[in-house]
Amino acid sequence: MSEMDKSWMHSDRRSKAYELGVEAFLNFSVENLLTTTHIRCPCVKCVNLKLFGVGIIRDHLYFNGVDQSYKNWTFHGESWEATTNASRNVEEDDDHSRYSFVSEEIEMDDNDFGDFGSDPYEFANVIGDGDQPLYPGCRKYTKLSALVKLYNLKAKYGMSDVCFTELFILQGDLLPEGNTIPASMYEAKKTLCALGLSYEKMHACPNDCILYWKEYEDLTHCLNCGISRWKEGKDSILKEGVPAKVVWYFPPIPRFKRMFRSHETAKSLTWHAARKSIDGYMSHPADSPSWKLLDDKWPEFDNEPRNLRLALSSDGFNPHSSLTSRYSCWPVILVTYNLPP
Repeated sequence: MSEMDKSWMHSDRRSKAYELGVEAFLNFSVENLLTTTHIRCPCVKCVNLKLFGVGIIRDHLYFNGVDQSYKNWTFHGESWEATTNASRNVEEDDDHSRYSFVSEEIEMDDNDFGDFGSDPYEFANVIGDGDQPLYPGCRKYTKLSALVKLYNLKAKYGMSDVCFTELFILQGDLLPEGNTIPASMYEAKKTLCALGLSYEKMHACPNDCILYWKEYEDLTHCLNCGISRWKEGKDSILKEGVPAKVVWYFPPIPRFKRMFRSHETAKSLTWHAARKSIDGYMSHPADSPSWKLLDDKWPEFDNEPRNLRLALSSDGFNPHSSLTSRYSCWPVILVTYNLPP
């Protein structure tokens, strides 16, 4: 498949180039998706989240404009070979892995990214953005690294979305022409959301007896202690629909998959299989009797070096640093033992 001309996406919506580009895009989508009624709309408001017919999408592209960050038309039948190559180039970069940078630097802010990030094509696009210089000739920052730094400042100092958008506009004017700084908070979130991973909120018994999940999902009282699922207000009246306790569950499997997508990280995860202790001292869990006991007890698990060995850790803390507050958080953390020291 020949690569489509996408220069029209940056043209004035009143221009002939934009008009021809819209028609070419719609024809391309219909030919590949074999439908004229259920096509994702790439306008700046729908951002490929809503399905419409060709006519409505045409109107949206003229009235709202096209989402210019949608560079690889994977939702409309374009091959994602280009993004795969971008991802491969990142993996082969021994000096600075984009994956390791992201995992070390970004600090997600509560629920800012919601349930985004499950689309592998979107993730590959973000990694491709990581290779773009912040402005022509810039060697210190890429678009992704600059966004991460700026977003960390926003989270650290409680900057509002409106203020953050104004900051982007000012930086766009200050930086040289051709810079890749986003024009709004919305566009910045779209770029960063693919780095986030899905999570689930589960209601829990206040006494930690059960999770209201699967077969218990519709219960209103705990089967064990009989206490209500709902929060009790100051007037001792239950607030139906407001859970008394919530567990935030981050599924580990998607995260493990992300770890193995990086060539360097995948190599580190199997590092323990080739390593042998030569000095007789224990410098890694792989030297411990517990590790060797597990190998002897489950040899099939030991035969596959990509199998992950995990440690479970938990402790409570008061996020408000107030001894008078009864509120506390108890993060449960999985630690990967496969990685080298």
